[in-house]
Formats: sequence, structure tokens, C-alpha cells
Amino acid sequence: MEDFSDILIIGGGVNGCGIARDAAGRGLKVTLCEQGDLGQGTSSSSSKLIHGGLRYLEYYEFRLVRKALEEREVLLRAAPHIVHPLRFLLPYHKALRPAWFIRLGLFFYDHLGGRKLLPATKTIQLRNSLYGEALRDKFHKAFEYSDCFVDDARLVVLNAMSARDKGAQIYSRCKVLSARREKECWTIEVYDVATGAKRTLHSKFLINAAGPWVSDIIENKIQVEKQVTERENDKSKVKLRLVKGSHIIVPRIYDHDRAYTFQGGDGRVVFSIPYQEDFTLIGTTDVDYEGDLSRVKISQDEIRYLCDFVGEYFDAPLSPEDVVWQYAGVRPLFDDGTTSAQNTTRDYILDIEGGLNDHAGLLNVIGGKITTYRVLAEDVLEKIKDFFPSMKGEWTSSQTLPGGDIDGAGIEAESASIHVKHPGLDKKYIDRLVKSYGSLASSILNGHQKMEALGQHFGGGLYEAEVIYLIENEWAKTAEDILWRRSKLGLRLSNAETESLDLWIKYYNKSRNSENRMFK
Repeated sequence: MEDFSDILIIGGGVNGCGIARDAAGRGLKVTLCEQGDLGQGTSSSSSKLIHGGLRYLEYYEFRLVRKALEEREVLLRAAPHIVHPLRFLLPYHKALRPAWFIRLGLFFYDHLGGRKLLPATKTIQLRNSLYGEALRDKFHKAFEYSDCFVDDARLVVLNAMSARDKGAQIYSRCKVLSARREKECWTIEVYDVATGAKRTLHSKFLINAAGPWVSDIIENKIQVEKQVTERENDKSKVKLRLVKGSHIIVPRIYDHDRAYTFQGGDGRVVFSIPYQEDFTLIGTTDVDYEGDLSRVKISQDEIRYLCDFVGEYFDAPLSPEDVVWQYAGVRPLFDDGTTSAQNTTRDYILDIEGGLNDHAGLLNVIGGKITTYRVLAEDVLEKIKDFFPSMKGEWTSSQTLPGGDIDGAGIEAESASIHVKHPGLDKKYIDRLVKSYGSLASSILNGHQKMEALGQHFGGGLYEAEVIYLIENEWAKTAEDILWRRSKLGLRLSNAETESLDLWIKYYNKSRNSENRMFK
């Protein structure tokens, strides 16, 4: 049958792309459809952390924390160019959690996940310390522990690239109009968002990994014949709680490489994280969300809340006028009935509907967090293995993501090695490329020995050679894709430079016959 896949995945976030990668590597024929850019929604709006979730221990989510802690080191090995160790300082606040309680939590945090690569927790004195200079004088000591930083949007793209390398068809800006079960397979109607052209695809199994849109797909897109299932109201099974998390970015507040974990009187924690060398990332909020998922924005109340929150700790006040950028995303959490959005579980539920007798299977992915996307994918494949008895076994835990096969000495050694081969190029520019692309940075440089040979400079260290690479290899189609997801150079380009880049991309796209275009 033309356009037939073993599985078709709806949703190009980290979960969808992670599932596509795992499934393709097991020998399945995979198609993925994403209505926008890859990682455009929740997956590029995180706190940029691979972490166990220290505060989840308070809610007795030991299984989730252990799973997430184990994944930190798996992902450190898989993508050392975009996942980096990060030390966190948790200033001791006498009016909040007692010191013994924090020490106990950090003891579990150190030992629950089989930590090997990351250093252990320790207590540091803040007085007369570089780490205490930016804080108020009332904070005398802090607990220092380990987690990891990640470029979340690039993690999504790297999984999509790996899936494509293993034979998966990845279509961005391809919206699913309907999915109809017809005994042995699904018939899926899709259309190209850019051109409006439609196409019919077929798949034996359908995986709904649409994130915040998972309920919309179930309620409005999926059509199930009554005789196929005996359950009266399948659609009501999925309990989804949409929670908005917002972040602000301000000019760099302090001159060291540690992040802070700040406790609040409302029971929440907020992170302050060094970001893109010259900035500090602050977040997140937890607010129940109802509204248009295509128009998610941070509110002024949230901006003020984050400024006031960290203002309880930093010596210098922070105001909304200091914010240079902000973003918000909606987390699709499993509704476990808790009253508070911040207490809602971050674990995932895999809702499989239909058995072998139903022929065409359906699985809905509900909840989850970026840290555990890889094990989520493994669990998905375990759930559907009876549909594909010849499917191969687990493989992703020991394999690097594209660009992750850098020298064991790390990204500094990789950057130095590339600079030796390209002595005429700016070292800082090479450093940035390696931190984004790892061993694939050489593909962008293409042997060039002078910065001028990289083509037009759009501003902020972005050259034509990199833009072409992203369009040709990473599904980038707009300036926004490049400046805010494939890179974070939007923080450095002016509005005029951004407009110039967008015009250049439009002209370039018109002049090329895209191999990634779904409808030719």
C-alpha cells in the first residue's frame, strides 16, 4: 500500500521524536507528522534542565525521581555537546524547610539514581564567597548539588535527525486533519501547512504524542468505528491537566557558573540559571491554563511574581523592566486530582486503546518531562511490541545522538581540534558551533579558513553557512526556527537583522527544491 507505515506519530516534540528514533532503530517503518516546527511547543519552553526533580521527593514520587536521575547520566553520554553538568546552590532559608529535611532530601538525591559521573552534594559557606556576593546578607550557607543543563529544542531536533538516519519520515508543518480506523489499519488525512496540499497516509499503529493537543486529537481528529471496541466512552479516559510554565531572561546577574535553587513561602522553587554567557534564565511558574494553545504567553503577573520571588534572595532588586526576553509553554500533565498545579505529577501515562483483535492500535501519551523522554519511548515500544513481533530490542541507552560522538576529553578538546584545522576562523565562533552541533560542526565549516568564506553575516555571529546547514539538515524554515530553537541567537540580533534573515530565508526556500517537503 502506498504511503504505509508501521507506526505514524502525531507530534514532533521530544516525546514524539524520541519514539520515532527508538522505533526506527528497531526496524519499524515510521512516519512522524508535526503541525508546526519540531519542538515548537512545550519542548522548547522548558527550564532547560535534565534533572531528577528534587522537589518531587516531597510528594513521594520516588520512582519518577529515580528514573530521572538515572537518565541524567545516560543523556550526558549521549549528547555531551548539548547536555552539560551544572552545579546548583540551594541557599538555606531558616523560615522555610529545615536544614535536616533538605540534607535528607539531598542524600536521597545523591544515592537514588546510581550517580557516577556527577559530583556529590556538599555544604558551602556563602560569607566571603563568590557564590554569596549576589545574595542578601541573611543567607549564610547553601547546599550544593548536581543536575544538568540541556538545549531542549536541539535535543528534539537531534532525535528527529537520528530517526531520519534510521529511515523514519519526519514531516514538520504537516497537520493531521483526521485519523480513521479501518480494521487492519489507520487512514490519516494530512495537509501541508505552507501550501494547503492534502495527502492520505496509512499506518498499522497510531501514536498520539501531541502534547497539549493530545485531547484535541482524541476528541476532534480520531474516528473509531463502534464495532471495533466495546468500550462506551474511550475519549473520556484521558485526563489531562494543562499547566503553563513561564520564564524570563535578564542580563547576567552574577559572575560565576553556578545556578541557584530558590525556595518560596508558597512551597514552590524557582531556578536562576546562567544562560548564553551574558544572561540569566529565571523560572518557572505553575499556572493552570485554559485558552488557545497557539497563543500561550507569559502574563504580567507572572513576570512580577518571578521578579519578586528571586528578589527575596538577590541583593539587587529585579524589575519587569530588566527582562530582555520571556517565553511560556503549556505542560500536558496527567490529571491526578491534586488541587495545586505545582503538585500535579510529572510522570507519564501511556493509554493504549485496542488490542490485536482490533487490528489497528492506538496509544496516547499523557504527561511526562523532558528528562525522561527516552525511557518513555522505550515504554511505548514495550506497550506495542505484540503488534510487531519481529521488532528488535532496546538500543538507545548506549548510543550517542548526532554530533555526540566527540572526543572523550569533551567539547573543549573538540573545539580545539577543529580550530587547529581552521586557524583562520574565530575561536569563539567555533566554540559556539561545537556546543550546538558537536562533531557535526565541521559540516558547517566545510573546510573554510576565513570568516568571510562563511557567507553573509546576519548579526550575532550567525553566518550564511550555518543557516544553509539548518535549512538543509534540520527542517528550519523561518528566522524564528533558527534564532529561537536551533540556536538562541535571537537574544543577539536586532529587529532589522531578524527581518533581513527572514527575507533571505524566503528567497532561499523559493530557489531550492526541498527534499524534506512532503507534497512535491
